[in-house]
Amino acid sequence: MLDAFATLMDPLLLAVTLAGVTLGIVWGALPGLSTTMAMGLLIGLTASLDQNPALCFMLGVYTGSVFGGAISAVLIAIPGTPDAVPTMIEGTALARKGEGGQALGMAIAASFVGNWVGIGLLILFIPMLLGFALSFRSYEMFMLAMLGILVCGSMSAGASPVKGWIAGWLGLLMAFVGLDPINGVPRFTFGVRALEDGLSYVAILIGVFGLTEILKTLPAAPDRPAPPVAGRVIPPLAKLMRHLWAAIRSSVIGTLAGAVPGAGANVASFLAYDIGRRWAKPEERAKWGKGSYEAIVCAETANNANIGGSMLPTLALGIPGNAPAAALIAALQLKAVNVGPTIEIDHPGLIWFIYAALIVANLFMFGAALALIKPCVKLFALPRGLLLSLILPVCVLGAWSVRLSLFDVWVMVAAGVAGYALVAARFPVAPVVLGVILAPLADENLRRTLMIFDRRGLDYAADQWIGHVLVLAFLLVLAESAIRVVRKRREIRR
Repeated sequence: MLDAFATLMDPLLLAVTLAGVTLGIVWGALPGLSTTMAMGLLIGLTASLDQNPALCFMLGVYTGSVFGGAISAVLIAIPGTPDAVPTMIEGTALARKGEGGQALGMAIAASFVGNWVGIGLLILFIPMLLGFALSFRSYEMFMLAMLGILVCGSMSAGASPVKGWIAGWLGLLMAFVGLDPINGVPRFTFGVRALEDGLSYVAILIGVFGLTEILKTLPAAPDRPAPPVAGRVIPPLAKLMRHLWAAIRSSVIGTLAGAVPGAGANVASFLAYDIGRRWAKPEERAKWGKGSYEAIVCAETANNANIGGSMLPTLALGIPGNAPAAALIAALQLKAVNVGPTIEIDHPGLIWFIYAALIVANLFMFGAALALIKPCVKLFALPRGLLLSLILPVCVLGAWSVRLSLFDVWVMVAAGVAGYALVAARFPVAPVVLGVILAPLADENLRRTLMIFDRRGLDYAADQWIGHVLVLAFLLVLAESAIRVVRKRREIRR
């Protein structure tokens, strides 16, 4: 750990981390620009960076953008990120009472604490998860990839899990385009030579999370009210200590939610917010929805602790905990780093460097948040349509910069239009990206599994007990989704 911090003390790495945090806070504070969108678009800026600076920048953006959504949520009642909705409910009520600065101070302190708990639990549990994951073989890795797509589709689609699964399979299908990595046979290229190199997952990610958001938001960009003055912003540490138990409880909830592929910070935030209301004292519960500092603590600690939780399956299993983590995997793959059970063997010390980068990013987030709140207020006066239209060149440059290919720009455009069509049809888009990221893992391990089973027969298959547990989990997710659909239909009939 000390070696990782010594490496991170390089002025360049510190500057890159601070730049990522600053850009993430500003990005997250602007309405319509989510954490996922920030991670997806800004990945293009890391193409020319070395591994360590690229990792510091992306983790800085991740840390900063998750908090940034609280700024606009409190001041102008428009959450910059979806997970800031509970913060908006409480923060706006407090801002009307002239306590907007105090609400933001509480959000900063709660985000700081939530990040610490998430990082601590990540450091505590990842050695055990890595040790368990090292026993995974081809069969288990294939089932793990399929389970990740299934869970993500089920969680992100709500009452229509089939739509989430279809979106995941579409991502798998797009990733299969190109030359077969084992036999070199063209797949789904239809004689087009440009498709033999495959579809750039970065271009797909930028199109789905960037261009789709522009197409979805631009036509209906509402007029915003003039933002109020934030007032004096002082982190209310004394008030936070009063809600320490709620902070710890919500941080654990956020970390656990982050470890479930597809759950994401919005699930963590709403879950902790609801559980916090149920556990609050009667006098505090009466303030819920009318301006409760404890509610802000619950929401902000959960969505920031979600960062550490999402790193657990991402680093140990190669299964991104949420869409921003999928973008982080894509950034690492650009540097020839494949996360998963053998990460510590293939890249010694990388996990410790990630721990150190997360800690430094959290420290920078605390200071940058205090400095950037009032400057961010001035940005709120800009029309959302102008902000989103300025992002279009970023999408184009991000898609082009990875392979310096104009074809990838067209892939980005096609992915954005397809993503918009999916959103219009009420399909979630996160499983698409997860399918693209996990397709190589699923493809390679399925084919290797079939060759092994063909030689060794069913006796070998019967010995794969971990795979059987994953199959059981697969069936349980299917059963839970079916029960959810049946309940929803009964509610509709009533």
